[in-house]
Amino acid sequence: MAMQFLRASRQRLSSPLVSLNEPTSFEAEQYRRLRQRIEFAGRTKGCRVIAVTSPVASDGKTLTAINLAGSLAQARDSRILLIDADLRRPSIAQQLQLADAGTRGGLAAALQSPDMPLDKYVQRVEPGTLFVLACPRSEAGTYELLTSPRLVELIAQARQAYDYVILDTPPLVPVPDGTLLARWIDGYLVVVSANATPRKLLGETLNMLDPTSVVGLVFNRDARPLFGYYRTRYRRYFRSYTESVDRVTA
Repeated sequence: MAMQFLRASRQRLSSPLVSLNEPTSFEAEQYRRLRQRIEFAGRTKGCRVIAVTSPVASDGKTLTAINLAGSLAQARDSRILLIDADLRRPSIAQQLQLADAGTRGGLAAALQSPDMPLDKYVQRVEPGTLFVLACPRSEAGTYELLTSPRLVELIAQARQAYDYVILDTPPLVPVPDGTLLARWIDGYLVVVSANATPRKLLGETLNMLDPTSVVGLVFNRDARPLFGYYRTRYRRYFRSYTESVDRVTA
């Protein structure tokens, strides 16, 4: 199993969506490391449809999915699709402030409209090559939606139209939704929160997944001395990071 450690500083930047809003920051570079891992898996194993999940809620999976998709979208001529597949507690539309997500309908509407093409429900994040299939509201009957044959069609269309497809999926332990997608995705990124995610629940999560499907573990919200080291030794490499820290701590 590949390990990818993504450490997030206790120092706060102006936005948690660093790959989109502060791409030269230290934190954005950590997501770029994760992007490198995904691109390598794409080239060597054909992993292009990736589900981002976690053992329990509040581990940071949604922000990880958004920032990973934003980092992948920095590649020239890329087309990246971010899907909010957490139908019970969707939040990507709110995080990205997608004003017309409700009028487009999003993933649930696409699943219930077998004759409509995927692109009718997809929004582009301007400017750039990041596209979003949102979910504007919480949905009932998630089991039926996620086992619908229509989902197979949508994933197939996404594979044809986009270089990478990133799905933000529900936590695996409390609900079955994430594992329902296993047949249609190429790999999972499992997000754990430093000093918060119980080890027992992480073990339970990994037992639910085929070991070969786990692309990596993302160790989130770590605030060990690594950050102080980078700030003092390499501050010129991360201008946005150091300037933001200076503003916060002054």
